Amino acid sequence: MTSLDKPTEDTTAEDNSAADARAVTEAALFEAFGGLRGMIETVVPGLLFVTIFTINKDLHMSAIAALAVSLVLVVVRLAMKDTVKHAFSGVFGVAFGVVFAMMTGNAKDFYLPGMLYTLGLALAYIITTLCGVPLIGLILGPVFKENLSWRKRNPGRKKAYAKASWAWGLILLAKCAILFPLYWWANTAQLGWVLVALKIPPFLLAVWLTWVFLAKAPAPIDVFAEMEAEEKAEAERKAAAEAAQAAEAGGGRHRRDG
Repeated sequence: MTSLDKPTEDTTAEDNSAADARAVTEAALFEAFGGLRGMIETVVPGLLFVTIFTINKDLHMSAIAALAVSLVLVVVRLAMKDTVKHAFSGVFGVAFGVVFAMMTGNAKDFYLPGMLYTLGLALAYIITTLCGVPLIGLILGPVFKENLSWRKRNPGRKKAYAKASWAWGLILLAKCAILFPLYWWANTAQLGWVLVALKIPPFLLAVWLTWVFLAKAPAPIDVFAEMEAEEKAEAERKAAAEAAQAAEAGGGRHRRDG
């Protein structure tokens, strides 16, 4: 082995470790935010609504079509025995929009619940970060099997979660700054098409920034593995204590018999 072999091996190990960390981060983000299919499921109902309304200006037909396709997406997920949380959230969002629009008779109100939700989510990201408990950490902690260990035991990871939460909050606020003026000034079709156009790009930007911050952060602390290790160690201690007691009892009997 030459003097250059060891640094080369160390560098390769570090590269492999970094690649593993990036792969784990990508998988966690994919699971948490639904991936490509989740994005499609969030876009399709609104796209169908604005398409039908642009063509015939029929609020009832547009709303019913959007709600129907949301339900179909849930049924497909159930039939495939896949997770339904993203599809269900889409159904509830569309249902609230339909109720608002039907109650007011204003087709633009179909989008209002989703816009208010986006604003509330943006404020939640910012406020929780200011309070020292960034929301993205609360969302991704269980996915990474670290729960809340990053709060006090992993400061580098907490810092990455804070940066990611700021990114989500500011991106969503920028989106709201575009949509709310359009809600007042634009017609339903204009608002709808802009909203559809802004569904995926801001989301992808926020996810990418989250990936960048977390890929450079310290590895998560697997609290579940720690608990399992503690339980195993405790079982081993109990087994050793029982063996010692059995040996001592056997020694006592041997002395009495002697």
